[in-house]
Amino acid sequence: MTCAELLIRLLRDTYGVDTVFGIPGVHTVELYRGLEPDADPAARSIRHVTPRHEQGAGFMADGYARSTGKPGVCFIITGPGMTNITTAMGQALADSIPMLVISSVNRTDTLGRGQGRLHELPSQQQLVSGVARFSHTLLDPAALPEVLARAFALFEGARPGPVHIEIPIDLFNAEIPPPAGRTTHDFTRPRIGRLAPDPALLAEAVSLLQGAERPLVLLGGGCVAAPDAARQLVEALDAPTVTTINAKGLLGGAHPLDLGANAALPAVREMARDADVVLAIGTELGETDYDVVFDDGFVIGGQLIRIDIDPEQLARNQHATLAIVADAGLALETLAARVADGLGETYDKTADAEAGKTRGAQITAATLEALALPTDPAFTPYVPLFDTLQQALPEAIWVGDSCATVYAANHLLSQPAPRRYFNASTGYGTLGYGLPAAMGATLGRPDLPVIALVGDGGIMFTLSELACAVEEQLPVVIVLWHNQGYEEIRRFMDNAGVTRLGVDIKAPDFQLLAQGFGCAAVAIDSPSELATAISERDASAPLLVEIDAAAWQRSIAQ
Repeated sequence: MTCAELLIRLLRDTYGVDTVFGIPGVHTVELYRGLEPDADPAARSIRHVTPRHEQGAGFMADGYARSTGKPGVCFIITGPGMTNITTAMGQALADSIPMLVISSVNRTDTLGRGQGRLHELPSQQQLVSGVARFSHTLLDPAALPEVLARAFALFEGARPGPVHIEIPIDLFNAEIPPPAGRTTHDFTRPRIGRLAPDPALLAEAVSLLQGAERPLVLLGGGCVAAPDAARQLVEALDAPTVTTINAKGLLGGAHPLDLGANAALPAVREMARDADVVLAIGTELGETDYDVVFDDGFVIGGQLIRIDIDPEQLARNQHATLAIVADAGLALETLAARVADGLGETYDKTADAEAGKTRGAQITAATLEALALPTDPAFTPYVPLFDTLQQALPEAIWVGDSCATVYAANHLLSQPAPRRYFNASTGYGTLGYGLPAAMGATLGRPDLPVIALVGDGGIMFTLSELACAVEEQLPVVIVLWHNQGYEEIRRFMDNAGVTRLGVDIKAPDFQLLAQGFGCAAVAIDSPSELATAISERDASAPLLVEIDAAAWQRSIAQ
């Protein structure tokens, strides 16, 4: 068996990979040997999706991973393919998203020699290492199973992120004999256990939490695999809870203890300062979740208990009284059981009258009322937009770019389950993410509708992926908020007293462009038109819904 053939077999049979995103090139032709559907009629095939740009491939893999919890896998060519995908890897790294990038690299005997070979870089591995958990150059084909096992061990047992494995083009066809003592290349997937919290530190955390009078819980994207335990814990504590953007839906829809992703807003900041014990699990306490006004104003006044799988993260951003290295999900499960047993009570889910609400629920309700988000002039244009979309597609996964509708949805939207809301406004904050990531989510979860929230500026970065969406028949509803340029940057320029420059960009005719790609498109100005467009769409193909922002605001003001 050749190295390339063994790679496909390991991905498919040992690690259960069912989808690969990639653009074939002259250096990666051998990667496709054995990938064709009829190569092994007895085996399950891997679906290959061809984006129109390697950045799109990375964003698709990211969306696939976030919606499924499984690593997104890419096949990328040497040189320009890798420089193109590094932006997507940067976003995945910032948000701890598992992504496996398999690339070619120049022949072993030419590496680092600067001979002007096709796609040559001085050191491709060195360039990519900055946006990967690790980057490995495979120099011994027989080591491939070990390197892949290392990648998936990181995905399952450590803080995940992109992993890059590059294979010199002269090694793709290298024959690999079966390991000693075997007659085949069958490999068993290693079982990776979860990192448990230190018992003594956990007991100390339980004691602090049980003695807290004003507890506050902060749950991040690291918790999405344990929604039941998360609900059990916050209900046992009766604690108001911040669920970050990547943790949206963790407690279920409109949970009475859920403050949402509003940690940067005044009422929640006041709560953080006044809390005597704050429990933060699976969250880096980073700027794009806790300080979107960029004034370093999120301050924790009481004792802070932090739990994270990454020990270095426990020392960043906020000083912890107690820092516990552990898998967030396992820590949630253990804490929930211990705290509930210690308190001897459960949350009253049946209470619906104001007087019947628990103290924590009353505090949460009062805080959200003080925020008054639905009536905030900055958010009111988006309330009917989100209401209409939720009524039409209540189970949808929402995927967003960095754009006006996403900034509003971060604060306003409630989701019924985790892994149904994510966007590029967190961490790295790239543009062009929304459309391809939504396509990846559709491929990962074909059982659920998917909504892409994009703006007229950001969509231009990856608009070409509409061709892929049509080709693959991906029924993504693309909601394009057209506000004639880079609205967020216009606002920052105005606030800074800087003359607007480069932000009032000319937009193309999106309806005509969509039609050119073979994608259905409609321009609408009101909630009723939006509801009609979605109800009448072809549910087996993508739909571009273009909303003129100014016309929309006039229609809802009438």
